[in-house]
Amino acid sequence: MDQVVTQQSSRLRAVLAPLGVALAAGAAVAYVGVVDPNEPGHYPTCPFYALTGLLCPGCGALRATHALAHLDPAAAFGLNALLVLVAPVVAYVWARWLAAAWSGRAWRPSPPKPLHLWALMALVLLFWVVRNLPAGAFLAP
Repeated sequence: MDQVVTQQSSRLRAVLAPLGVALAAGAAVAYVGVVDPNEPGHYPTCPFYALTGLLCPGCGALRATHALAHLDPAAAFGLNALLVLVAPVVAYVWARWLAAAWSGRAWRPSPPKPLHLWALMALVLLFWVVRNLPAGAFLAP
């Protein structure tokens, strides 16, 4: 009996970190879902946009999050396609972390290969540049 209680207790402790991250992320999404970023004065302006007049890769992310919180993925994709494409990847990584914690295994993801990091940086840079070109206006929020 004591072993079962100890096992349950250790399992609960193991899932606290992933559940805490989910709680914090959920609270942030709920806040953005309630406090509309489309209304001026609720959030600060993007510093890169304020200084240069150009869009950064994150511009439109708050409005996209607001749209996702209201279950409108099409609008979210139009505001920040990169965020909408990366969100399922983040959710998958989080689910793997939770599953490993629940099963009692320590989850240590292997470090990304340099090629993957360079590819990710190139994708973000490409998104950044293209959304500021006339031909990439469809990527602008």
